Order: sequence, then C-alpha cells, then structure tokens
Amino acid sequence: MKVLVIWPPHVPSYFNAGHHTPAFMTAGHLRRNPRVTRVDVHDAGVLNMNWKAVGDLLFQGDYDVIAVMNDFDAVDGLERFVAYARELSPRSRLVTFGRLSSMNPGYFKRYDLDAIVQSGDYECGVAEVVDAVGGGWSGGPLPGVAVRAAGEWHDPRQPGGSLPAEDWVLPDVHEIPYAAYDRLYTRDDHKFCGIPFRRELVVPAARGCPIGCDFCEVPSIFGLKERRLSVDRVIDYIESAFADQPFEYVAFYAPTFTLDRRWVRELCERFQQGSLRPRWKCATTIHHLSEELVTLMGDSGCVRISVGLETLEPDSQGSLPRAKQIEDERFRTLAGWCARAGIELNAFVIVGLPGTTPAGVARTIEVARSTGARVRPTMYTPYHGMPATLSPLEISRYNRQLMSEPGDPGMTREWYEFLFGLEDRLTKVHEAVPRHVGREAV
Repeated sequence: MKVLVIWPPHVPSYFNAGHHTPAFMTAGHLRRNPRVTRVDVHDAGVLNMNWKAVGDLLFQGDYDVIAVMNDFDAVDGLERFVAYARELSPRSRLVTFGRLSSMNPGYFKRYDLDAIVQSGDYECGVAEVVDAVGGGWSGGPLPGVAVRAAGEWHDPRQPGGSLPAEDWVLPDVHEIPYAAYDRLYTRDDHKFCGIPFRRELVVPAARGCPIGCDFCEVPSIFGLKERRLSVDRVIDYIESAFADQPFEYVAFYAPTFTLDRRWVRELCERFQQGSLRPRWKCATTIHHLSEELVTLMGDSGCVRISVGLETLEPDSQGSLPRAKQIEDERFRTLAGWCARAGIELNAFVIVGLPGTTPAGVARTIEVARSTGARVRPTMYTPYHGMPATLSPLEISRYNRQLMSEPGDPGMTREWYEFLFGLEDRLTKVHEAVPRHVGREAV
C-alpha cells in the first residue's frame, strides 16, 4: 500500500511549527505498518508548494490512502484539494485528521471524503483507515473514525485509541521544509511563537493537560492525563537532529512543559552535563513554576518561557481555571525570576475573553510590558461552541485572530487594535542563541 500524508496549500493566519509535527509523526507511525510499502509526507501549508506541484504529486503517486491534515485556520484550500485528489487520484481513499476534525467532525461531512478522524490520537485514526483499506474497505465503522459508505456517514463504533509516549515516532528532520518555516518566523511583529533568524527543532515532548481551560482544545483531543517522553529519548533525538541539520535552538512542544517538575529537573541536569547544551524554549503556566526551577532552566540553556497570563482583570478571572488566576504581583515576581535567569518571559494574553474590557486588556498588556515581558495577544475563540453548519468562511474566523462572531463595529475596532495595531516591541532573544556556523541568514 502507498500512503500520502499532506497538509494542503493555504495561506496561514498563524504559524507554529509544533502544530505541524502530527503530519510527520503520523507518517512515521504508518511506516511501521507491515501493509504499507511507501509513505510520502508533505507540509504544503507554509507557502512552499503550488497547486501544480500538488497535482503532480497526486497524479504520479497513485496512492491507496491520502491522509489530509486539517487545522482551525486551514480549511481554505480543502475543497480544492479534495477536487484535485478525486480528479487526479480517483482510486485513493481520503481521510482527514487534525485539530478541527477532532473538535468539529460534523463540519467535514460536506466534503467528498471517505473518513474523518474525530477522536483519539491522529496516528491511531489514520492507521485504522489504512488497515481498513488494506482489508478491502467494507465501509464499516472504525474506532474514533466516522466513515462514509453508500453516501451515508456512520459514526465511530467506539472512541479512538491513544498511544503511550514510548510508541510515538518523532518527526524525521529530513522531511520538514525548514527553510519555509524560517521565513514565516522572520517577522517578530507577527507575534508567532518562533525565534526569528534562528532555526528551530521542535520536540513533541508531551500530550494531554489537566488544567482544563475552556478556550483550549488539548484536553478534548488528547485527554486530561499527560503522556510524556522519557528524558533519554528527548536527549537522543536532540543530539541526533543537531548532528544532522543546522538547528540553533529547541522548541519543546508540550501543553504544560513544567507540569512534571522532576522530569524538567532531570532534563536540565542532563543539558548541563552534556556536550551539546542547546538553547531552548517552552510554554507552561505561572502556577507550575518556582524560582528554583526557573533558575535551573536558565542555567541549562532556556532562553524563553511562555506562560498563559490570559488576563489580570479580577472580574474575569473567575472564568479561568484556578491555576490560571494570577495577580499582578505574582506575575511581576515571575518576571523578576526570569530576568535574573537570563530568560525572556513571553506572556499570552487573550483579547475578548468573556468579562473583559478593552481597558482591562490594555492594562494587562501594560503590566506585562512594564516587567520587560514580550506579549503575544490572541482573540478569544470558543472552539467548543462551533456548530457543524458553519461555512468555510465562517469557520475560518475561529483562528484566534478574528472575532468568531462580528460585534459592534466600534468595540470590534478596539479589540482588533491589540492584534493588528502597530507593534514596536520586538524580541531580541535571538541574540542569546548562537548562529550555526555556515548557515545562511534568512
């Protein structure tokens, strides 16, 4: 069997390389399947591939299964991709997987697809489809996967499976279009997550999160219980990747990186004792940090910690999980720890969170900036309330940049000022990350 895993071409509204790793991990997982003889994987969603190239791939590939990755802001090209696939590779079975289909599977039933992964780990859902096609494709129900048979959609017979961390296949660095990723990170005024002018190795370290923020998709998709790679495996992957490619820092992709403090301490100590000692960054919550841990992280090469500050408005904090309810002084204390450790503090702030006001958001940002923190604002997006009947244009508003529903024009402009207004505070953290000798600048 031949399988294509692809993120179709589109213009991204936001870019985080970590969100793209499931394509490569799913491809790696499928290569372990004895039925599968070939797996091609292409991330065509980073302004690096035109539709002629996609057509060539589909026409020449003659794939048995095409697994199409989706995301909240990446539906723009899906209808066109499906049309290309049906026209140029008519015998292929088409399955879609990703964050959007896991949160809103009903939306995808309008497309000419054969299957929709709607629960469990993406690798498990796509593997179920591959096995079903290899067995003759009866169109019967599959775990975690909605299947279309005789023109009718049939819901999964049971929830999708999940993989223990030791069974994850980490991305093959030879398959990832890093030059395209570099270009998307160059403009820091876009407030994307990467460090400009330096090449990033993403390490998918953990899945699942017990915090339970209602504006986050992680618990719904991957569960409240965290699964995490061993420190040994993380170190081995980093050392192997850095020996093979001109990476300059590590981005740990984990919902709450310091949830397991013992694990973080072990990782930091290994970095301190090793010969590589990479610079690195992570995201976590203020609740799961201490002065001792921040100091250790800085000593071991950490250059940026991102935290979900969300809001400092007292009247709106009641809607946040207890671990996210933060007072001004606690944030200022954390900022002091980071400054002394030589770490850039990056504060995620939510614009339009229920109960907040433009004046309150402005004050939250002012407090964060007064400590020297970098601020990354995003629009409040109620993923859990997305109806399946939304049009592609309507669902594209759930991209953490636009308001999901248009509001009062005057108020809307006040909210949008935080996201699209002039940004004159740009990061300098790249200066703390040595450039790889011989790699050309973007």
